[in-house]
Amino acid sequence: APAAGSRRVAASPLARRVAAAMKVDLATVARGSGPRGRVLKADVMQATVPGADGVGQDIPHSNARRVIAQRLTAAKQTIPHFYLTVDFDVEALLALRRDLTAQAGIKPSVNDFVVRAVALALARFPAANASWGEDAVRRHGSVDVSVAVAAPAGLVTPVVRNADRKSVATISAEVADLAARAREGRLKINEIQGGSITVSNLGMYGIREFAAIINPPQSCILAVGACQQRPVVRDGALAVGTQMTCTLSADHRVVDGAVGAGFLATLRGLVEAPLSLLA
Repeated sequence: APAAGSRRVAASPLARRVAAAMKVDLATVARGSGPRGRVLKADVMQATVPGADGVGQDIPHSNARRVIAQRLTAAKQTIPHFYLTVDFDVEALLALRRDLTAQAGIKPSVNDFVVRAVALALARFPAANASWGEDAVRRHGSVDVSVAVAAPAGLVTPVVRNADRKSVATISAEVADLAARAREGRLKINEIQGGSITVSNLGMYGIREFAAIINPPQSCILAVGACQQRPVVRDGALAVGTQMTCTLSADHRVVDGAVGAGFLATLRGLVEAPLSLLA
Protein backbone atom coordinates (compact mmCIF):
# COMPACT_ATOMS: atom_id res chain seq x y z
CA ALA A 1 0.00 0.00 0.00
CA PRO A 2 1.19 3.59 -0.62
CA ALA A 3 2.96 5.27 2.28
CA ALA A 4 0.81 7.41 4.55
CA GLY A 5 -0.22 10.67 2.92
CA SER A 6 0.92 9.61 -0.56
CA ARG A 7 -2.65 9.69 -1.97
CA ARG A 8 -2.66 13.48 -1.67
CA VAL A 9 0.52 13.85 -3.73
CA ALA A 10 0.71 13.88 -7.52
CA ALA A 11 3.17 11.14 -8.35
CA SER A 12 3.92 8.70 -11.17
CA PRO A 13 2.91 5.05 -10.64
CA LEU A 14 6.59 4.04 -10.59
CA ALA A 15 7.37 6.68 -7.98
CA ARG A 16 4.53 5.33 -5.82
CA ARG A 17 5.80 1.76 -6.08
CA VAL A 18 9.36 2.81 -5.24
CA ALA A 19 8.14 4.91 -2.32
CA ALA A 20 6.09 2.01 -0.97
CA ALA A 21 9.02 -0.39 -1.31
CA MET A 22 11.43 2.01 0.41
CA LYS A 23 8.85 3.13 2.99
CA VAL A 24 9.11 6.77 1.94
CA ASP A 25 6.17 9.08 2.66
CA LEU A 26 5.51 10.93 -0.60
CA ALA A 27 4.13 13.84 1.40
CA THR A 28 7.65 14.46 2.71
CA VAL A 29 9.21 14.63 -0.76
CA ALA A 30 9.99 18.11 -1.97
CA ARG A 31 8.22 19.44 -5.08
CA GLY A 32 8.63 16.88 -7.83
CA SER A 33 10.63 17.44 -10.98
CA GLY A 34 7.82 16.28 -13.27
CA PRO A 35 5.13 18.41 -14.94
CA ARG A 36 3.22 20.57 -12.41
CA GLY A 37 5.43 19.30 -9.63
CA ARG A 38 4.62 15.64 -10.17
CA VAL A 39 6.88 13.37 -8.11
CA LEU A 40 8.99 10.98 -10.18
CA LYS A 41 11.13 7.99 -9.23
CA ALA A 42 14.29 10.16 -9.22
CA ASP A 43 12.67 12.48 -6.67
CA VAL A 44 11.93 9.57 -4.36
CA MET A 45 15.51 8.28 -4.65
CA GLN A 46 16.88 11.76 -3.97
CA ALA A 47 14.77 12.01 -0.84
CA THR A 48 16.29 8.90 0.72
CA VAL A 49 18.90 9.41 3.42
CA PRO A 50 20.91 6.95 5.53
CA GLY A 51 19.17 5.99 8.73
CA ALA A 52 18.21 3.21 11.10
CA ASP A 53 15.81 1.80 8.54
CA GLY A 54 18.71 0.93 6.24
CA VAL A 55 17.72 3.31 3.42
CA GLY A 56 20.68 4.07 1.15
CA GLN A 57 21.95 7.31 -0.32
CA ASP A 58 23.17 8.20 -3.81
CA ILE A 59 26.47 10.10 -3.73
CA PRO A 60 27.11 11.96 -7.02
CA HIS A 61 30.40 11.21 -8.74
CA SER A 62 33.09 13.87 -8.52
CA ASN A 63 35.10 14.67 -11.64
CA ALA A 64 38.17 13.09 -10.03
CA ARG A 65 36.28 9.88 -9.23
CA ARG A 66 34.96 9.66 -12.79
CA VAL A 67 38.46 10.03 -14.24
CA ILE A 68 39.87 7.42 -11.84
CA ALA A 69 37.06 5.00 -12.71
CA GLN A 70 37.57 5.47 -16.44
CA ARG A 71 41.35 4.98 -16.23
CA LEU A 72 41.12 1.88 -14.04
CA THR A 73 38.44 0.31 -16.24
CA ALA A 74 40.48 0.98 -19.37
CA ALA A 75 43.63 -0.37 -17.73
CA LYS A 76 42.00 -3.61 -16.63
CA GLN A 77 40.27 -4.15 -19.98
CA THR A 78 43.14 -3.27 -22.32
CA ILE A 79 46.34 -4.25 -20.46
CA PRO A 80 47.17 -7.98 -20.28
CA HIS A 81 48.06 -8.21 -16.59
CA PHE A 82 50.05 -11.05 -15.08
CA TYR A 83 51.04 -11.42 -11.44
CA LEU A 84 54.14 -12.54 -9.54
CA THR A 85 54.18 -12.86 -5.74
CA VAL A 86 57.19 -13.07 -3.42
CA ASP A 87 57.64 -13.18 0.38
CA PHE A 88 60.45 -11.01 1.78
CA ASP A 89 62.24 -11.53 5.09
CA VAL A 90 62.14 -8.03 6.61
CA GLU A 91 63.67 -8.62 10.05
CA ALA A 92 66.98 -6.99 9.03
CA LEU A 93 65.16 -4.06 7.45
CA LEU A 94 63.07 -3.45 10.57
CA ALA A 95 66.21 -3.66 12.74
CA LEU A 96 67.98 -1.12 10.51
CA ARG A 97 64.97 1.18 10.72
CA ARG A 98 65.09 1.00 14.54
CA ASP A 99 68.83 1.76 14.52
CA LEU A 100 68.41 4.78 12.26
CA THR A 101 65.71 6.14 14.55
CA ALA A 102 67.77 5.60 17.71
CA GLN A 103 71.15 6.77 16.40
CA ALA A 104 70.34 9.39 13.76
CA GLY A 105 66.83 10.48 14.66
CA ILE A 106 65.66 9.44 11.19
CA LYS A 107 62.43 7.46 11.02
CA PRO A 108 61.70 6.41 7.46
CA SER A 109 58.72 4.17 6.92
CA VAL A 110 59.00 0.64 5.57
CA ASN A 111 57.44 2.01 2.40
CA ASP A 112 60.29 4.51 2.01
CA PHE A 113 62.77 1.63 2.02
CA VAL A 114 60.60 -0.21 -0.50
CA VAL A 115 60.49 2.82 -2.82
CA ARG A 116 64.30 3.06 -2.69
CA ALA A 117 64.69 -0.68 -3.31
CA VAL A 118 62.20 -0.63 -6.19
CA ALA A 119 64.10 2.23 -7.83
CA LEU A 120 67.46 0.46 -7.56
CA ALA A 121 66.00 -2.82 -8.85
CA LEU A 122 64.30 -1.07 -11.76
CA ALA A 123 67.56 0.67 -12.71
CA ARG A 124 69.09 -2.80 -13.09
CA PHE A 125 66.19 -4.03 -15.24
CA PRO A 126 65.63 -1.35 -17.92
CA ALA A 127 63.34 -3.76 -19.78
CA ALA A 128 60.80 -3.21 -16.99
CA ASN A 129 61.40 0.56 -16.96
CA ALA A 130 59.33 0.97 -20.11
CA SER A 131 55.87 1.70 -21.50
CA TRP A 132 53.84 0.24 -24.35
CA GLY A 133 53.21 2.43 -27.38
CA GLU A 134 51.34 1.81 -30.63
CA ASP A 135 54.54 1.70 -32.66
CA ALA A 136 57.27 0.98 -30.12
CA VAL A 137 58.12 0.15 -26.52
CA ARG A 138 59.54 3.27 -24.90
CA ARG A 139 62.47 2.78 -22.51
CA HIS A 140 62.48 5.56 -19.92
CA GLY A 141 65.65 7.57 -19.38
CA SER A 142 65.13 7.96 -15.63
CA VAL A 143 63.72 5.92 -12.76
CA ASP A 144 60.65 7.73 -11.41
CA VAL A 145 58.58 5.92 -8.78
CA SER A 146 54.92 6.78 -8.22
CA VAL A 147 53.55 6.29 -4.70
CA ALA A 148 49.84 5.56 -4.27
CA VAL A 149 48.19 7.92 -1.76
CA ALA A 150 44.58 7.69 -0.53
CA ALA A 151 43.15 11.21 -0.82
CA PRO A 152 39.58 12.42 -0.18
CA ALA A 153 38.95 12.76 -3.92
CA GLY A 154 40.30 9.27 -4.62
CA LEU A 155 43.60 7.53 -5.29
CA VAL A 156 46.47 9.85 -6.24
CA THR A 157 49.94 8.78 -7.40
CA PRO A 158 52.54 11.53 -6.91
CA VAL A 159 55.96 10.79 -8.41
CA VAL A 160 59.39 10.65 -6.77
CA ARG A 161 61.71 11.65 -9.62
CA ASN A 162 65.11 9.94 -10.03
CA ALA A 163 64.40 7.81 -6.98
CA ASP A 164 67.41 5.59 -7.67
CA ARG A 165 69.68 8.60 -7.04
CA LYS A 166 68.10 9.65 -3.75
CA SER A 167 68.78 8.43 -0.22
CA VAL A 168 66.14 6.77 1.94
CA ALA A 169 66.01 9.92 4.11
CA THR A 170 65.45 12.15 1.08
CA ILE A 171 62.76 9.82 -0.29
CA SER A 172 61.09 9.75 3.14
CA ALA A 173 60.89 13.55 3.33
CA GLU A 174 59.73 13.88 -0.27
CA VAL A 175 57.02 11.21 0.04
CA ALA A 176 55.73 12.79 3.27
CA ASP A 177 55.46 16.18 1.56
CA LEU A 178 53.80 14.77 -1.58
CA ALA A 179 51.33 12.70 0.45
CA ALA A 180 50.37 15.67 2.65
CA ARG A 181 49.74 17.91 -0.35
CA ALA A 182 47.90 15.11 -2.15
CA ARG A 183 45.41 14.85 0.72
CA GLU A 184 44.98 18.64 0.65
CA GLY A 185 44.51 18.70 -3.12
CA ARG A 186 47.56 20.91 -3.64
CA LEU A 187 49.65 18.79 -6.01
CA LYS A 188 50.78 20.26 -9.31
CA ILE A 189 49.98 18.47 -12.55
CA ASN A 190 53.64 17.67 -13.24
CA GLU A 191 53.90 16.01 -9.81
CA ILE A 192 51.40 13.29 -10.73
CA GLN A 193 52.30 12.74 -14.38
CA GLY A 194 54.75 10.17 -15.70
CA GLY A 195 56.42 7.64 -13.46
CA SER A 196 58.13 4.35 -14.29
CA ILE A 197 56.35 2.14 -11.76
CA THR A 198 53.87 2.56 -8.89
CA VAL A 199 54.24 1.32 -5.31
CA SER A 200 50.88 0.69 -3.62
CA ASN A 201 51.10 -0.22 0.07
CA LEU A 202 48.15 -1.45 2.14
CA GLY A 203 50.28 -2.96 4.89
CA MET A 204 49.27 -0.26 7.35
CA TYR A 205 45.70 -1.59 7.07
CA GLY A 206 46.76 -5.13 7.95
CA ILE A 207 46.38 -6.46 4.39
CA ARG A 208 48.58 -9.51 3.89
CA GLU A 209 48.66 -9.40 0.09
CA PHE A 210 46.73 -8.08 -2.88
CA ALA A 211 47.04 -7.56 -6.64
CA ALA A 212 46.85 -3.98 -7.91
CA ILE A 213 45.73 -2.60 -11.28
CA ILE A 214 48.50 -1.12 -13.44
CA ASN A 215 48.59 2.67 -13.65
CA PRO A 216 48.92 3.44 -17.40
CA PRO A 217 51.11 4.24 -19.25
CA GLN A 218 53.33 2.42 -16.74
CA SER A 219 53.94 -1.30 -17.22
CA CYS A 220 54.26 -2.39 -13.56
CA ILE A 221 52.77 -1.78 -10.12
CA LEU A 222 54.01 -3.34 -6.89
CA ALA A 223 51.40 -4.19 -4.25
CA VAL A 224 52.96 -4.26 -0.77
CA GLY A 225 51.40 -6.09 2.15
CA ALA A 226 51.89 -5.93 5.91
CA CYS A 227 55.01 -6.98 7.82
CA GLN A 228 53.80 -9.99 9.80
CA GLN A 229 55.25 -12.67 12.03
CA ARG A 230 54.80 -16.03 10.30
CA PRO A 231 56.10 -19.58 10.64
CA VAL A 232 59.23 -20.05 8.50
CA VAL A 233 61.74 -22.85 7.94
CA ARG A 234 65.37 -22.05 8.76
CA ASP A 235 68.11 -24.64 8.45
CA GLY A 236 65.48 -27.36 8.28
CA ALA A 237 63.75 -26.26 11.50
CA LEU A 238 60.49 -24.42 12.06
CA ALA A 239 60.90 -20.88 13.40
CA VAL A 240 59.07 -17.56 13.62
CA GLY A 241 60.11 -14.86 11.16
CA THR A 242 58.83 -11.46 10.03
CA GLN A 243 57.79 -11.43 6.40
CA MET A 244 56.24 -9.06 3.90
CA THR A 245 54.40 -10.25 0.79
CA CYS A 246 54.64 -8.25 -2.43
CA THR A 247 52.83 -8.86 -5.70
CA LEU A 248 54.03 -7.41 -8.99
CA SER A 249 51.34 -6.73 -11.59
CA ALA A 250 53.03 -6.45 -15.00
CA ASP A 251 51.98 -5.61 -18.55
CA HIS A 252 52.84 -8.73 -20.55
CA ARG A 253 53.17 -6.69 -23.74
CA VAL A 254 56.25 -5.02 -22.24
CA VAL A 255 57.52 -7.22 -19.41
CA ASP A 256 58.18 -10.91 -19.97
CA GLY A 257 57.85 -13.36 -17.10
CA ALA A 258 61.63 -13.81 -16.81
CA VAL A 259 62.15 -10.04 -16.60
CA GLY A 260 59.48 -9.72 -13.90
CA ALA A 261 60.96 -12.62 -11.96
CA GLY A 262 64.46 -11.16 -12.22
CA PHE A 263 63.24 -7.79 -11.06
CA LEU A 264 61.56 -9.33 -8.01
CA ALA A 265 64.63 -11.43 -7.20
CA THR A 266 66.80 -8.30 -7.27
CA LEU A 267 64.25 -6.43 -5.19
CA ARG A 268 64.20 -9.24 -2.66
CA GLY A 269 67.99 -9.17 -2.37
CA LEU A 270 67.93 -5.43 -1.70
CA VAL A 271 65.15 -5.60 0.89
CA GLU A 272 66.70 -8.53 2.74
CA ALA A 273 70.17 -6.87 2.79
CA PRO A 274 68.97 -3.35 3.62
CA LEU A 275 72.43 -1.82 4.20
CA SER A 276 72.69 -1.78 0.41
CA LEU A 277 69.83 0.72 0.39
CA LEU A 278 71.93 3.23 2.34
CA ALA A 279 74.76 3.28 -0.20
